[in-house]
Amino acid sequence: MASQKQNDSSAAGYQPLFKSFATDAIHVGSEPEQWNSRAVVPPISLSTTFKQHGPGKHAGFDYSRSGNPTRSCLERAVAALDGAQYCLALASGLAATLTITHLFKAGDGILCMNDVYGGTNRYFRKVAAEVGFDVSFADLTKLELLKAALKPNTKMVWIETPTNPTMKVVDIKGCSDIVHEHNKDIIVVVDNTFMSSYFQRPLALGADICMYSATKYINGHSDVVMGLISLNRDDIYERLKFLQNALGAVPSPFDCYMCNRGLKTLHVRMKQHFKNAMAAAQFLEADPRVDKVIFPGLPSHPQHELTKRQCTGCPGMITFYIKGKLEHASTFLSSLKLFALAESLGGYESLAEHPAIMTHASVSENERKELGISDTLIRLSVGLEDEEDIIADLNQALAAAVSISTLYVIVCISICRASFSDQRCF
Repeated sequence: MASQKQNDSSAAGYQPLFKSFATDAIHVGSEPEQWNSRAVVPPISLSTTFKQHGPGKHAGFDYSRSGNPTRSCLERAVAALDGAQYCLALASGLAATLTITHLFKAGDGILCMNDVYGGTNRYFRKVAAEVGFDVSFADLTKLELLKAALKPNTKMVWIETPTNPTMKVVDIKGCSDIVHEHNKDIIVVVDNTFMSSYFQRPLALGADICMYSATKYINGHSDVVMGLISLNRDDIYERLKFLQNALGAVPSPFDCYMCNRGLKTLHVRMKQHFKNAMAAAQFLEADPRVDKVIFPGLPSHPQHELTKRQCTGCPGMITFYIKGKLEHASTFLSSLKLFALAESLGGYESLAEHPAIMTHASVSENERKELGISDTLIRLSVGLEDEEDIIADLNQALAAAVSISTLYVIVCISICRASFSDQRCF
């Protein structure tokens, strides 16, 4: 039906859903004909080595670090979903970051979005910079700052969008056009972890590399740690394929099987994440106990229109500032019952965390202040539970946090009354 094509997100002004996404997620890389057994589900190939027909003559695999049948199934599926020719699976998102950075050498310039995952920030500042890379940061939501930050030695521009944790949205096409006009050889990398390939395809917007912490939405079940790299350029792929083998940061066949299994329901999960997150964001934005909500799906988000231009919808990530101080944020988080207080995101279960203390503790205090990562900032990963239960849990936790202020006022009034019988303190 034609009306079926008009999904909720495109009707709300977002880009249309990518054609045959669900079909590709389920079938690409999982063709039964590739196995003599005709198994519908790709088997887990645990063998570390493979018998060869003759010296150097093998049937596509020789050693499992170099390539593995189960890993190949996953890589083919992810490539299809990203609109890419190639995909490489790594042992973690940071392993993917490390492998990409090894494309360059000491003295080369790396320009990174200033608001990124704490582990990315830590790697670039405290590892890459220490071994000779010229690392700099800029707010890439402002294209004029991108232009000003590009140097003669810049070799890579690292974009994360939406950013973690303050949910800034970067114009991928705008950035890619500026960077490639400055120097066509600069590699533009987009960390697409938050959006996933269901909501955003960076390669179609001009990026050279799309990477993920597949630990999050791609796998979606909080039981696999993995990274993924997708791309179209033959030359970069050959170099990354060499590095995948040479550095050896590869995932296990079992993890590849699990991630591929999670990938099959990505389209179903992301639709529900969007629906639940929108309901939670609207509830929080209307609540007087909340100072500010940052969710790209809300019209109040500064880059809401940009989000609609480059995405098909929004994930389950919400950041908000609770009214009060650190103790109010802490009480809110410890009072949650359905949301688990835990790091990570993108699983079927709802999670909540305190970025300043948890995921971004490695970011300096001054930098956190500059980015807006305050003591009252809370990050939510809204899961797949029933919408009314999600909102009920947020409501009761907010009530518990507010009760701190109420208790403080009651104690002050009681002390005041006891000290001044004429009640002049009122």
